[in-house]
Amino acid sequence: MKNDIFPKKIISPDEALVVINYLSDGLIVFNEQKKLSFINLFAQKIFGVDDRVLGIDIEEMVNFSGLKEVFFLLGKEINELNRKELEINKKMILEVSSFPLFKESRKIGYLVILHDVTREKSIEKMKTDFVSLSAHQLRTPLSSINWALDTLLKERLGKLNESQKTLLEQAKESNQRMLALVRDLLDVVKIEEGKYLGKLVPSDFLKIVQDVIKNYQEEIKKKEIKFQLQLTSNKIPKINIDQEKIYSVVQNLIDNALRYSFAGGMIIVSINTDENNLIFSVSDSGIGIPKEDQNNIFNKFFRSSNATRLETEGNGLGLFVSKNIIEAHGGKIWFESEENQGSTFYFTLPLK
Repeated sequence: MKNDIFPKKIISPDEALVVINYLSDGLIVFNEQKKLSFINLFAQKIFGVDDRVLGIDIEEMVNFSGLKEVFFLLGKEINELNRKELEINKKMILEVSSFPLFKESRKIGYLVILHDVTREKSIEKMKTDFVSLSAHQLRTPLSSINWALDTLLKERLGKLNESQKTLLEQAKESNQRMLALVRDLLDVVKIEEGKYLGKLVPSDFLKIVQDVIKNYQEEIKKKEIKFQLQLTSNKIPKINIDQEKIYSVVQNLIDNALRYSFAGGMIIVSINTDENNLIFSVSDSGIGIPKEDQNNIFNKFFRSSNATRLETEGNGLGLFVSKNIIEAHGGKIWFESEENQGSTFYFTLPLK
């Protein structure tokens, strides 16, 4: 049957060139000798150049005010990049991707794609500014409420009966959850501004872990959790870290293990070392993470479907913040999990 809806037609080279020239993304092509062989109209407009730049060697790009920034990013060997951010000026931010071009397994050149993300970044900044302003505005009154509730619970203004104490304790617990959310939101703002880590100092990692565990002793007993701390060596070397931030990562992973483990379950916290890294892990026998949710578990505001059903409270920021803290220290964080079989979260920190 003849297909009249989609008639076959091979586009000519001239037509293809027109299409490529008017793409809303910039395209730059280098030949095998790393000479600039094509730059479309969008890229020309971005960098304020024209066809006269064709034929220049990649290292000659430093002679052009806009193109030199691309050279510094790509390097003279034209490194492979995946959506690397490049700020051309205060009014333009590009997302740069580059990769080699092959024809019949022979490298014939390199393609660089320039995507304008200025508007997206502007919107992101407005969102970040709004979150920062809101969180700062909330922190002061919430802290005042916390102080007032503490004063009442310590009976500095008079004796309380059991009903009054219970009501005030519930109010304080809710208020502290709000304060924790505000702290997490401010952490997210700092991460997005690239101003998150404080001073790195030589620190006793084992003591940090022990301090976190000590704060959870009551809950461990209450849920009758079989809790183990396993060490490959009694002497864990000191490492350079931001103590407060690493404490919060350890706390978050242990808190999650306890929160999503059933009564009578098991949690194993382990500290190992190899030649280059300290390796920390928290293993639990809890609800696990559904396979379809695992790719998103470190995303901002994401919570797995079974976690949401079991525990309605939670903001989905803990693992996002933890990932950024570990990676800012030069480490890695990952997990292994199976739904209804438990999870093990790992992270590494460089020893040197």
